[in-house]
This record gives sequence, C-alpha cells and structure tokens, in this order.
Amino acid sequence: MEEFWSPGPVLVAGPCVVDSDDVNLRIADRIADVTSRCGVRAVFKASFDKANRSLGGAARGPGLEEGLAALGRVRDASGLPVITDVHEAWQVPAAAETVDALQIPAFLCRQTDLLVAAGRSALPVNIKRGQWMSPEAMAGAVAKVRGAGSSAIALTERGTFFGYGDLVVDMRAFGRMREASGVPVLFDATHAVQQPGRGADGASGGTREHVPALAAAAAAAGADGWFIETHPDPGTSPSDADTVWPLHDLEPLMERLLAVWHAVREAREAPWSIR
Repeated sequence: MEEFWSPGPVLVAGPCVVDSDDVNLRIADRIADVTSRCGVRAVFKASFDKANRSLGGAARGPGLEEGLAALGRVRDASGLPVITDVHEAWQVPAAAETVDALQIPAFLCRQTDLLVAAGRSALPVNIKRGQWMSPEAMAGAVAKVRGAGSSAIALTERGTFFGYGDLVVDMRAFGRMREASGVPVLFDATHAVQQPGRGADGASGGTREHVPALAAAAAAAGADGWFIETHPDPGTSPSDADTVWPLHDLEPLMERLLAVWHAVREAREAPWSIR
C-alpha cells in the first residue's frame, strides 16, 4: 500500500468528470497504452461530482451511485487503479468500496472530518494543496490522514492564486512540501493553467498551451509525477474544456516530461560543485 505513490514517476489522468462509458473507457485504454510504453505507473481519475463549480447550473457529473458504478466499469475493463474526489465524509465509505484511492479537492484540504474519514478508509489518499496554503502548512493535512490510518499519502501542487482568476506555480513548492510532510508531491498540470470565471458564460477558462512548459519545469523541480486531465475532444468536455489535455497528444507530452524527469535525476547522481 505504501508503494502506491512511489517510487515515481506516476501519472494520475482521466476526464475531469465521469463521462459516458464510451468516453471513459476510450480514455482509460489510451492512458494504459501510453504509460505501458513509457514505463510510467498510471492511475485513472474522474470525479463523480464536481461539487465546487463556480456557477449553480454548471455540469457536476452523474452523482455518487451512478458515478461510482461507471468508475467500477473502468477499473474492471482497463485494469487501471482508479481514484476519485470525495467532498463530504459520508461519501467516503461508498467510494472506498469501488475505487483504489481517494482524492481531497484543493478547496477542502483543511476539512478535518473529511481528511480523517479518508484516512480511516486505509486507502491511498491524494490531497491537493489549497491555492491559499503555504507548502509547509500541508503537513497538517497529511498528519490528519496518516493519524486516521492511511499510510499511502501524496500531495498535489497546483499553484497559488495570483490576483483574481489566475494562478502562478512556485517551483520551490515541491521540495518544500516534501520536506515538511515526508510524502511524494505530484504536479497538477491542467488545473495550474485554469483561470476561474474567465471562460464562456462565466465558467472556468484557461491557457492549455502552457501545460507542457509547466509540467516539464515541475519535473525538473522534483515533482514525483503528474496529474493531467485529458479528453478525446476537449471542446465537448463537460468540465474544464479550456484546460483538459487532448488525449491524442498525451503520449508526446509524456515522452517530453519523462526525458526531463530522468535527465534531472541522472544529473543529481553525478558529482558537481558550485563555482
């Protein structure tokens, strides 16, 4: 169980929200194929409910029962481990019966009851850093989950609010969070380019074109893997259409990121000095 997140690299990928079976399985099959060829461990991610949408009428997903059933079908058909968001403590027992790992959304990373419930499941847990939290402050969230019983914990960096409706990624955060918490740290490449409220009709917008550069920089800065939401037709994605990564471009992106990831770690093994 403790090896779920490490050693890296690991890719957490999938649609933002649970889609149709056809789309879910198409994405899962592609993720499995790409990561198998690239030598990366993969976890399929999709949310059964996007409970933190900016607009009341925004797409939220199929809900707990239907969404978990769909995730179970993905798990059975693809063989990939599956992770999903939980937003309230009462959702954890049902989710834990279907998925392999639980994710705590960034906006909820300080919710003690939710973190404790996730820890009591004894499943691996990924906690996203809140956009207002310091890297060191995430050690408290890790301690809550670990104290409740989970031994496989990861943190995910997604950037810090920069004014209104934009994020900036501080590359120091990976080392700082790992040192403070003692757990692997992933990089959320697609949410890091999100621009809340700047999309069509007030939905979240974003700058997808910056995903490769930021994800590569995170690899160089010490990230243990990546969180990348992906879709075969981003324009039709029910959520985060401006930031999900095109599925057909997943393999070239991973090849680029892994080249950086391995080069940096090989360089660390070589003797060097500051002149």
